[in-house]
Amino acid sequence: MPTEPDADRPMPYPFLLKIAAVTLWRSWRATAVLSFMIVTAVAALVFLSALAVGTNDAMIRNSTGLFSGHIAASGIREADVARLAMPGVSHVLVRRHLPVILRHNSLIEPVALVGIDPDREQEATALPGKTVAGRYPVAGEAAISISQDTADRLGLAVGDAVTVADGQGVGLKSLTVSGLYRTGITQLDQGMAFCPAAALPAGAASVSAAFFLDADTPLDTTVARYRQRFPAGTFTPWTEFMPDLKQLIDLEYICMAIVVTLVFAIVAVGISCSFLIFTLKNLREHGIMKAMGLEAGETALLLLIQIGLLTIAAAALGTLAGTLTTAVFAHTGIDISTFTSHNQYFAVSGILYPRLTGEALLTPPLVAVVFGLAASIWPIVYIIRKNPADILRNF
Repeated sequence: MPTEPDADRPMPYPFLLKIAAVTLWRSWRATAVLSFMIVTAVAALVFLSALAVGTNDAMIRNSTGLFSGHIAASGIREADVARLAMPGVSHVLVRRHLPVILRHNSLIEPVALVGIDPDREQEATALPGKTVAGRYPVAGEAAISISQDTADRLGLAVGDAVTVADGQGVGLKSLTVSGLYRTGITQLDQGMAFCPAAALPAGAASVSAAFFLDADTPLDTTVARYRQRFPAGTFTPWTEFMPDLKQLIDLEYICMAIVVTLVFAIVAVGISCSFLIFTLKNLREHGIMKAMGLEAGETALLLLIQIGLLTIAAAALGTLAGTLTTAVFAHTGIDISTFTSHNQYFAVSGILYPRLTGEALLTPPLVAVVFGLAASIWPIVYIIRKNPADILRNF
C-alpha cells in the first residue's frame, strides 16, 4: 500500500535533482537524441538571428553609404557650416544645390546641379565607385559628372562640353563631362548632376548636409542634438527619409520572431512525444517512488527537473555552436551579390556579415527552455494520473 503523504515533510529538492540527473545519465542514448533536436534548433536559430541582423546592417550600410548619409539636413545657413562637426560623426558633407538646365546642341535636361567637395565625397560615399565611364570630378576643375541616363538623353559622352543654363535658358557656364555614373536608384539617376563646388555657377544655391555616423553613435540622440544646436535647420534621420527601409527591417524582425516560435513549437511536440516514451521506459521506477510516498507535486517536479536539465544543457550547447558559426562567417562574410544585383538596398555591396546582439543570442535558447518545459506537461499528466498499484502490476 502507498504510504500516507506527510503534509509537514519538506520538498526533497536535492533528492529529486539527483534522481533526475541519474535517470538522464542512465538513459544516455535517449538523452542524446532529445538533446540533438534542441542543440541543432538553437544553433541554427542563433545563426539565423545573427544573419538577420547582418542583413539589416548591410541594407542600412548600402542605403546610407551610397550618398545620403545617416542624417540629411537642409536649410543650413552658410554661417553654420563650420559648426556642423560633432563627436560621433565621422563625416559631414556639405552640398550646394542649384536648379539648372543642361543644354547640348538642341537638347535640354532640367537637373539639380550639386556642388560638392570631391575629395570628401570619395572618402565617405560610394557614389564615385558607381562611375561607369570616365572618372569622378577633381577639385578645382570645371567638370561635371552626370548619370548615364541623362547623358543618353542629351547625346553626351565623356569629354563633351555641356552648357549650364538658368531657368530662363540663359547660359551660365560651360562644363566638361568628366564621367558618367549609374546607381540603379531613380532619385540619383534622374535629375541630378555633380560638379566641384568651385565650378558651381553663381546663383541662389540652397545648402544641405549629409552626416555619416560612427558605428556606435546613437541616431536619434545625434539628431536631437543637431536640432537643438541649429533650430532653423531641418535634420532628418534615415528612418524618416527612407521609411520603406525602416518598414522592411521591422518586417524582418517580425518574420524572424514567427520563425523562432514555429520552429520551437514543432520541436516541443517532438520533445513531448519522445519524452513520454522516455518516461514510459522508466514507468516502473515512477510507480515504485509513488508507492513509497512520492506526492503528485513531487512527481511533477521530478519530471520538470529532468526535462529542464536536458533543455537547459542542450540550449547552452546550441547557443555555443551558433555563436562559433556566427564568428566564422562574421569574419569571412557571405557574398550574395548574385542575388542582389538589381536590389537598391544592396547597391554598394552584396556581402553580409552576421552580427550577434543580445536579442539574437538570448531569444532562441530562452524560447527553447520555455517550450521545453511546456513539453513536459503531457508526460507529467500521464504519470500523475497513473495508479502506482496499476503501474507495479502491469509493468
